[in-house]
Amino acid sequence: MSNSPARVRFSDRLTSRRGAWLSLGGVLVVVVALFGLLSGAEAPSHGAAAPPDSESARVSELLAEFPDADQQSVMVVASRTDEAGLSTTDIDRLGALLPTLSSHTGWDATGPLVSDDGAAAVVITPITMGADNAETADIVADLRAVVADHTPDGLVTHVTGGPAFGADVTSAFDGADFTLLAVTILIVAVLLIATYRSPILWLIPLAVVAIADRLAGNLTAALGSGMDLQFDAGIISVLVFGAGTNYALLLISRYREELHDNDDHRRALSAAWRKTMPAILASNVTVVLALLTLALAVIPGTRGLGLSSAAGLLVALAAVLFALPPLLAVCGRRVFWPFIPRPGVEARHGGAWRAIASRVMRRPLVSLTAGVAVLAVMAVGLFGTTVGLTQLEKFRVQSESAAGLEVLGQHFPPGEAQPVFVVTRTAQTESVLAAVDEVTGVVRAHPIGETPDGAWTKVMVTGEYSPGTEQSLDLVTELRDVVHAVPDADALVGGAVATDLDARIGNQQDLLLIAPLVLAVSFIVLLFLLRSLLAPVILLTVNLVSSLAAIGAGAWLSRILFDQQALDLQVPLLAFLFLVALGIDYTIFLVHRIRHEEPDHGIREGTVRAVTHTGGVITSAGIVLAAVFAALGVLPLVTLGQLGLIVGVGVLVDTLVVRTVIIPSLFGVIGSRIWWPRTTK
Repeated sequence: MSNSPARVRFSDRLTSRRGAWLSLGGVLVVVVALFGLLSGAEAPSHGAAAPPDSESARVSELLAEFPDADQQSVMVVASRTDEAGLSTTDIDRLGALLPTLSSHTGWDATGPLVSDDGAAAVVITPITMGADNAETADIVADLRAVVADHTPDGLVTHVTGGPAFGADVTSAFDGADFTLLAVTILIVAVLLIATYRSPILWLIPLAVVAIADRLAGNLTAALGSGMDLQFDAGIISVLVFGAGTNYALLLISRYREELHDNDDHRRALSAAWRKTMPAILASNVTVVLALLTLALAVIPGTRGLGLSSAAGLLVALAAVLFALPPLLAVCGRRVFWPFIPRPGVEARHGGAWRAIASRVMRRPLVSLTAGVAVLAVMAVGLFGTTVGLTQLEKFRVQSESAAGLEVLGQHFPPGEAQPVFVVTRTAQTESVLAAVDEVTGVVRAHPIGETPDGAWTKVMVTGEYSPGTEQSLDLVTELRDVVHAVPDADALVGGAVATDLDARIGNQQDLLLIAPLVLAVSFIVLLFLLRSLLAPVILLTVNLVSSLAAIGAGAWLSRILFDQQALDLQVPLLAFLFLVALGIDYTIFLVHRIRHEEPDHGIREGTVRAVTHTGGVITSAGIVLAAVFAALGVLPLVTLGQLGLIVGVGVLVDTLVVRTVIIPSLFGVIGSRIWWPRTTK
């Protein structure tokens, strides 16, 4: 298959003396053209957390019809620095803030409202929301500066509330993408130097992948703008760097092998390209198709991430297959200096890996049992794992809005920070109010406005529970039950807490839909690559168990090391997708080599040889991928840190346990029957 005439002609031309320069010229023209075409594109900001057709989303649409729809309130929470009760003088000085705040915002500030225990007070000031999240963040930052300049001595103030939370999320990413990129490049550079032990070679794949990352960033920004997609650009950058580096490691590793058998480095590179291209292509197709299943997700951010990440990985594939080989061809074998591989120079094919593989194959059943036991222990972490973070838990470093919410919750009903909004037909307002007042956990409810035509009324409901807690979510559910039962009211319940509830429901729906599709896609790719029915079933089962074990171990580590008692909403689905799809990569790299070695050496010796030849490159690739995902931990949101931790742990386990012990031992136990119904002969 790897020596088909068309493929031989293409790889020979791609790496030939004249063809390499022509290829590099063509790549340069395409890259410059795409950068010019896509310049100015901006990735969309983080958007809706709940499905567009959810009840909270419909409430948001209705609220836009009310007068001053661009107006929302934030709260200035004040308490004493010595934690004593507020004096009459303190309250008077807070009251003196009102004209300053009103002058700054253009809206009348109200308060101060003093807590029952007299230890805290709240000033409510409306603000005009910006055209986007970034503009709103600037407005909140300006307001905080004004509050800080006029805070009376002896008091501490925090600006909190819904708009402030959104502003803190946006501000948290100021400079974060650059930090993530810098950390990712540093990690990849260090690991490539350690892998190649060359002061030159590491620069070539790093440069190719870095350019691919920038091009992917522009492409996905344009896709996001044109298709109204919402996604996290940081995750895409990590995927492009991780996968692109993995593909480059596989190609260069095989190139180094071929240089020990060929005097002509171009012929060696051509052979390496042909022999690794099927595995690289199958690996990429698996991940891309898995990501495309996210197009069926109901959560906007999840759907957008799938489409944009798939586009980014296709850019990484093109860069490694069509830009890296001609660049290596131009540089020649000297690029491996000081350890230049030449014919007649004995190649070191990983004596340690051969020893490990030989030991596994001598007692494959024992090795298999030990490997499965490791996964079982890790999977125990799934017990006690919950999903859903409160507002206080979403930031890795506490934000001002979270600190304000904490003070508010200590002295006021915590629901003051994020009230629930009910939109009802005006004629049924009294009936809706009566129904709402009967719900346990409601502190107060009152109308706060009507649409210009008088058809709809907005009711603000304050609960006694902290936003994001199970009690607050149950309160929203109960409110929906009672208001939906009011005849002819057409009442809907929305607001931040209702959005949180709808987001949880949507993410659960996405997990139940997408997870089986990811497994199906992976199975189909393995089926076509291996042309076997039994092998894909066995290998995918191992991959599934490994993924669940990694999620369990990651969740346990989050609880123990970082005191994060729950996973964020999107983490289970995204972690499962990346673990299954990326884990299949290493399965493909290893099993593709086993099929190549078996006809000449038999299944047991072929497996040992495959592990010997691929152990180093798979381990290097796994460490690179785990490290770049761990780099997500530099970002301020707990969500991304948890995702990086779980995927990092999973990739390392895949590399060191699954690909080194479990899969070779399975081949040792089952033998050539694993290829049923097809044989290798």
